[in-house]
Formats: sequence, C-alpha cells, structure tokens
Amino acid sequence: MTNQNSNEHFDVIVVGGGPAGYAAALYGASAGLQIALVEKHKLGGTCLNVGCIPAKELLETAAVARTVEHANIFGVLAESKGLDWSKTLERKQGIVDQLVGGLGGLLKGRKVTVFEGLGTLGSDHKSVSITGGKSDGTRLTGDSVILAAGSVPRTMPGFPIDGQKIVTSDELLSIPELPESAVVIGGGAIGCEFASMMSDLGTKVTILEYAPKILPGCDIDAAKVVEKSFKKRGIDIQTGVAVKSQESNADGVTLTFGDNDEKITVETVVMSIGRRPLSETLGLENTQVKTDERGFIVIDEYCRTGVQGVWAIGDVVDTAQLAHIAFAEGMLVIKDILGEKAMPIDYSKAPWCIYCYPEVAFSGHTEESAKEAGFDIVVSKHRFMGNGRAMIVGETDGLVKVIAEKQADGTGGKILGVHMVGPWVTEQIGQGYLAVNWEATVDEVAQFIQPHPTISEVFGETVLSLTGRSLH
Repeated sequence: MTNQNSNEHFDVIVVGGGPAGYAAALYGASAGLQIALVEKHKLGGTCLNVGCIPAKELLETAAVARTVEHANIFGVLAESKGLDWSKTLERKQGIVDQLVGGLGGLLKGRKVTVFEGLGTLGSDHKSVSITGGKSDGTRLTGDSVILAAGSVPRTMPGFPIDGQKIVTSDELLSIPELPESAVVIGGGAIGCEFASMMSDLGTKVTILEYAPKILPGCDIDAAKVVEKSFKKRGIDIQTGVAVKSQESNADGVTLTFGDNDEKITVETVVMSIGRRPLSETLGLENTQVKTDERGFIVIDEYCRTGVQGVWAIGDVVDTAQLAHIAFAEGMLVIKDILGEKAMPIDYSKAPWCIYCYPEVAFSGHTEESAKEAGFDIVVSKHRFMGNGRAMIVGETDGLVKVIAEKQADGTGGKILGVHMVGPWVTEQIGQGYLAVNWEATVDEVAQFIQPHPTISEVFGETVLSLTGRSLH
C-alpha cells in the first residue's frame, strides 16, 4: 500500500476495499480511469476476511464431516476420529490469505493506487483525507468519489461482545474452539448458516428468531424444508420469540427469552441479527451527503448520493447486502461516471444463495409476494427424491418451485420466481435467475435441454410441467 503525505489527484477515489469498492476500482481501471482505493484494514472487506469466504469454507468442513459420517452407506468404511478445529482454521485462513493476496495483485496489475488508512470525505465533496495506517496524513482529490465503507455486525444493548461467550460472525469465524452448546440469535440467512455448520460439527444448537419462521424472505416451502432438516439433526428452533436479557456466569451465558421468560444456558451466544452500515466513519456530517435514520447513505437508482460527483455503493446503502450486488453496483457507478448508458439494478430479481444444509437459492417473487403484487399465478413444485443424481449422491431432501403468471388456458406464462432448496442449488440458481431477470416465459425455458443425469433436471421438469405437459 502507498505511503505518501502529499496531495494527489485521481479520476476516481474509492473509499473502501470490500467487494463494492474493489469491483469499482478494478472495473474503472480496466476502462482506463486513474483510480485511488482507500482501505482502513484489509483488502477484500467483510466478504473475503470475515464473511462469505471463511463462512463457506467452514460450511464445507461441515459437509466433509457429514460425508465421512455417512460413508458406510456407500460401502466406504471410514471412521471419523473427530475434528481438528485448529487444522480447519488453518485451512480457512490459508484460503482467505490467498484470495486477499490475489486481489492485491489484481489491483496492482491494473495500476490502482491503494492507500492504507481511514478515508473521510471533504466538505468540498472532491477530496478524501486519510488518517491512520501507512497513508496517514495523505489528502487525495478526485473528479469523482465512490463511498463504499461497508458494514459491521449489529449487536444488542446489554450483550457485550467478548469474543468467546458472546460473539458475532467476526469472532465466530476464528473462535479458538467450537462450543459444546450455542444459541444463535437470529434465524436469517447468516444465522442458519452458522447453526447448520456448528450442529454438523458437534455443537448443540438452539435458534431464537423473532419472526414467525426462520429464513424470513424465503418462500415458505423452502423454509419448511430447512426447518424440517434442522430439527431432524437436533437443532432446536424457537420462532416468534424476543430475546430479553443475558447473564454471563461460570457455566456460560443464560438467556431470558419469550413471553413466558424462558431461560436457556449455553457456552456461547452467536449474535446474528444483521449488519449495520459504517457511514459514521466517512465524515459525512461535514458534507451534503444524506443518510437515513438507520445510517444508510441515501442514493437514487444510479447510486448517486444527490451531491454532484459522489456515489455510494455496497453495504453502506440500503440495498441487498450481497457481494454480487456490490459488484454490480460498482460496475453501474463506473459506467455512470464514464457517461455510458447504465441500466439500474433490479434488486427484486437478484439471486440469493444461502449455504446452510440443505442449501437455499432463489430469485424473484415468492408465491405470497406474487399474490400480494396482484398476479394471477400458477405454481409447480418438484422434489429431488425422484431425481437420479440426487439419489446417487444421497441428498434427496428438497424441491424446486417455480411461480409463473397464469394464462387463460391455465398454463404458465412469464416466470415470476424460482425457488430451490436441496443439493448444490446455489450452483443451479443461475438459470433460474436468467429466466426471471429476462422475463422469460415457461414455453421458452421449457425448450432448454437439461443434461442427464444431473440435479438441474428438476428445474427443467418443474418448468416443463407448467406447459401442461410433462415427462416424469
């Protein structure tokens, strides 16, 4: 990273080196722009360091553990000798370090100038001052500024994060030992991933979720499959309950929750109630850039802040907190800066992937939201239990559900939503997303040939049945 104390001018200054920031920097540099990237901690942001990548690596460790546990079903006589958690963490960190190093090499190769320190926006909206780190005291000026400061885990009053008894995702991903028992507060995507991983590796897990069901926002049929699988594996799920207080003691942490003040004592509490934007680090109080009551920077459909020459992207704005959305926003802004025709992102159709076991992936309307939006719909569901490849790999739990507009003859028209839960669906949602995003019809997608034997055949069968005819 660059260590300089003199003023420098760039075409674009990007504040934040996470997926949103580094995507904007790499994409802008490939278009010939002179880019400065300011990062206060580590390149890659939450995703590479304490989010997507390490979390999915630990979930893969859980998958290997499940495979070994059930190897005898395949006639493979494998005996589990337990878990070497230190080796797991070593592998996880090795992957993280390799990706972070690779990102640094990419930025250097594109001639992006990286500055280390905390970047704050000047009142002129054209400058960024850096404090701390190797670039402390540096002041940059730019024709355009992109704010991509990211986010941090949300916490609750009265729940001090100590890194062992009460943790967030940041600490859990590097915890020295897995606890024998844990409560996950929050049954959303991140909470379910952590619960799934810990349970598969031997922790007794309880999920406490305020909403009526786990995985709020997912289609009800997909959430039910996950809930059934979790309960079968011994995960206790309590929904519609509020966590009221905690008391740490020698035995761990005692939580009080629910209308009847129920109590549970566990070794570790995992706080998984979402993430909040880090807009307060950007010095916006001295600028005309506006934030809402939750701290998100206010933007329009092109990620413009309302101040000429200043954009905001990623977790610091109130859009889906997904790395691939951050990538898309970064590219959108660069196109806007270049004066090219930029198409606003349709967030309602964005693909979502949840890597718990079983996996969940979806795009577009749920059955409920489609009805609420006024669509007359037709729905088809096909389960993996009849799919040859799913039977071969031994993972037949789950289904594919497709929601389409209902035509006069009762068949499906435009595809409105695709929902998958089951084996490797995070790798299959691409064709579902393409169908939803391109507003394809059932008849069009039904023409696609699905290779056999594959798990993706279930998507093809589900769409085909909406034409009024089917095979299986």
